[in-house]
Amino acid sequence: MENAAAQGVLQPTNNLPNPYQTIENYFKMPEGRTWGATSAVEIDRDGRSIWVAERCGANSCLDSILPIILQFDASGKLLRSFGEGMFIFPHGIFVDRDGNVWVTDGRDNAPQAASGSGGAGQAGAGTLSGPRPGATKGHQVLKFSPDGRLLMTLGKPGGAAEPDYFYQPNDVLVAPNGDVFVSEGHGGANSRILKFSKDGKLIKTWGRKGAGPGELDQPHALAMDSRGRLFVGDRGNNRIQIFDQEGNLLDEWKQFSRPSGIYIDRQDNIYVADSESESVARNHDGWRRGIRIGSAKDGSVQAFIPDPLEKTTGTSAAEGVAADGRGNVYGAEVGPRGVKKYVKR
Repeated sequence: MENAAAQGVLQPTNNLPNPYQTIENYFKMPEGRTWGATSAVEIDRDGRSIWVAERCGANSCLDSILPIILQFDASGKLLRSFGEGMFIFPHGIFVDRDGNVWVTDGRDNAPQAASGSGGAGQAGAGTLSGPRPGATKGHQVLKFSPDGRLLMTLGKPGGAAEPDYFYQPNDVLVAPNGDVFVSEGHGGANSRILKFSKDGKLIKTWGRKGAGPGELDQPHALAMDSRGRLFVGDRGNNRIQIFDQEGNLLDEWKQFSRPSGIYIDRQDNIYVADSESESVARNHDGWRRGIRIGSAKDGSVQAFIPDPLEKTTGTSAAEGVAADGRGNVYGAEVGPRGVKKYVKR
């Protein structure tokens, strides 16, 4: 690895300038519709419009027929929506070079989920050994054309740690050559990265649950820099791990706090969202929730947008993060719900 050993025990990167001001309620939802929990936000290939996947005005889309994939223009106006009735727990989103939209679904609709063994639409115990009977959707990754046509589905409904299934897929990323990377394991029971060819054939997997080098605990976010390095938000271990595209570990960064979301722009600026430190994550004392901004080239942290809700005990601040071509930052929020826009002062 490049410099992980030199990092030692880090002091929290909390006392950094915040050059942004917050704009709330920027995105205009259809009349009568409210924001649900939102962890998925992405920039279109035009560099201006915004894609979001939200959880049907709640924290689950079980029994909902609302379209959950939304595209907004730069002024916050809704341009299109689709994906109704196709998801239970939309979690991660990615727009590839052709403008196709990929979304992960981290739960299923098996009857035992609806009846209470793990909450509505949430995978219960024992699903690692095989798919859950009765599931017709969930634990999958769906690829759509920009106008909402379903082009590909990775995984089968039900969830399991088998080649044909996912178990709680968190995020998806498409490399410039078309290879597809998926991170899975939201509850920590299964923590790995899967690599697929552009036509959906599994190439390889790597990672297992643990805290050692290359091991993972809730690999919650994916991003790729201009060098083709894969950044994995290893949230349960309070670190980013950086791999090459074959799964070889290159580096470990802890200076960006507990990563729920990662975004790297075309200039290799990196944006990392921490939605859990000192609230849900009691094992990360001293670190504040918020969005840390720095360089993917050298790992420096240069700015910090803090969570205004310092005393909350739940998930707060941005869980997903993105930045447009003008440098505006967008934070998708699960606890407060919705998407905030941050603009330079």
